Amino acid sequence: MRISKDSIERLKEQVDIVDIISSYIDLKRAGSNFSACCPFHNEKTPSFMVSPSKNIFHCYGCGVGGDSISFVMQYEKLDFVAALERVAEMSNFKLQYENNYQKKPQSTLLEDMARFYQQQLHNNPQMLDYLHKRGISAASIESFRLGFSPQSFESMKFINTHHAHNKQEALELGVIGKEQAREYARFSQRVMFPIHSSSGKIVGFGGRSVDPQAMAKYINSPQSKIFNKSKLLYGYHIAKESIYREKKIIVCEGYIDVIMLHQAGFRNAVATLGTALSNDHIPLLKKGDPQIILSYDGDKAGINAAFRAAKMLSAISASGGVVIFHNDLDPADMVAQNKLEELKSLFARPVSFIEFVLERIIAGFNLSDPLQKQQALSEITAFSKTLTPLLQAEYVPFIAQRLRIAPNLIKIHRQNPKQTPILAQDSQKYLAEGVLIRTLLENPEWIHTAVEYLEPSVFESYGREYLLLLDSAQGDIAQSPYLRPLLIDESIKKIGSFEEFREHLKVLVLKAYKRDLALIPRLNLHTKQKLESINTLKDKIAKLTQGELISYEKSISTF
Repeated sequence: MRISKDSIERLKEQVDIVDIISSYIDLKRAGSNFSACCPFHNEKTPSFMVSPSKNIFHCYGCGVGGDSISFVMQYEKLDFVAALERVAEMSNFKLQYENNYQKKPQSTLLEDMARFYQQQLHNNPQMLDYLHKRGISAASIESFRLGFSPQSFESMKFINTHHAHNKQEALELGVIGKEQAREYARFSQRVMFPIHSSSGKIVGFGGRSVDPQAMAKYINSPQSKIFNKSKLLYGYHIAKESIYREKKIIVCEGYIDVIMLHQAGFRNAVATLGTALSNDHIPLLKKGDPQIILSYDGDKAGINAAFRAAKMLSAISASGGVVIFHNDLDPADMVAQNKLEELKSLFARPVSFIEFVLERIIAGFNLSDPLQKQQALSEITAFSKTLTPLLQAEYVPFIAQRLRIAPNLIKIHRQNPKQTPILAQDSQKYLAEGVLIRTLLENPEWIHTAVEYLEPSVFESYGREYLLLLDSAQGDIAQSPYLRPLLIDESIKKIGSFEEFREHLKVLVLKAYKRDLALIPRLNLHTKQKLESINTLKDKIAKLTQGELISYEKSISTF
């Protein structure tokens, strides 16, 4: 059953964020707030702030923040529901579920099937011998909970004995299949690899046939309410501690690659589930902000998969790169052949995603043919549009050298400056804007007055924050990385009274009109138009200076 919305809101209102976060990290008093070194990135000077009055936290170093539930989600790598339940338990709060029913006991079907498959493997010397010949140790078999699915009738006998009342669930989760009236075990005569969520719960299985004549070497559980292979990574529940500690994640193609790498000491290895790396994998890959190392097979399919993944990761400026194994080897082969030092060297020096993509594009053309060279440049230009202007510029010499052309033939596509974030600000220059936004956050009933007098273009720094405030669908402020810091920052004071607020509006409108007045001489206008615009602006500035509050309006004839 789902947790009721009312119960969630009451938990959020009652929970003490300082109590929750201080149970994980050491907090120290900092004025009316608390501070600590951020647990989500390495730092020596505390930039992680917790506001007990606002019940939110924010790190000014890495930008992470939110409420107590967000903290537990990120710290323990839990999903929203699991974090809610953890916070409720820590706060001695009883959650309510829809229709006032308590949460149903979690199904043990997949866990029981995993134990069944494990037992079948231990009872099958032939299958154990197969795994040992592949180089997989007994410890790895135990750690990854490998198993074996017997013939269909044996699995069905187990299900009918232990989960006869869960047949519908077994169908939904893909443990069994149904063809007209016949029910059968989906996995038969296969080595079984339990697939876990990031929190360690079994959500499905992968099965590898040992029959060389099998139509499909690998099959996975079908998509279900808990199994989405495009969002899961095999072995992540075991690898995540090493990933966070080492700030590096190695992404392989196969289950056995992962197991063998872990066995060799590379405990930050994971694998996609027989599918290409996709945007759906990005949130899990980016947890902890690690370097991403693509460790794909050296065959044609592996290289093509690496090319597609590298293009996607280049577009989000991901750090890391690609490792391709030669002679059609894969990571498991490298471990089996005891090439551990070579593996370490390869993982330490991957080819950057952008360079790998560029090299693969260039390799597809005959550069001695001018037409093909032009086609190569066109494809590179299209790829470059997915990169930031800085990265485009950085790779101009590399592209020019590889194509043997002049650098000025390579175009850099710049982003719209309006979309470029402000990276640094003069705190004094923008203090008035920050104070206004902080005041509106604390006094939302004054927003309608602000709208009457201020357009977003008044703001030089906080226009984005102002628009967020005006957006009725902005959601919880605690989840906004742009508004949240203004609530916690004690150096930005809010305005005390409505009269002071109106005076503050005058200051901002006056500043905006003075800015417009200074711009007029640089505009391409007729002298008469310039004089008219200057006189209009001077009249408005005079009214404001004399104490009248007027609305800011950008003159269409001038700008």
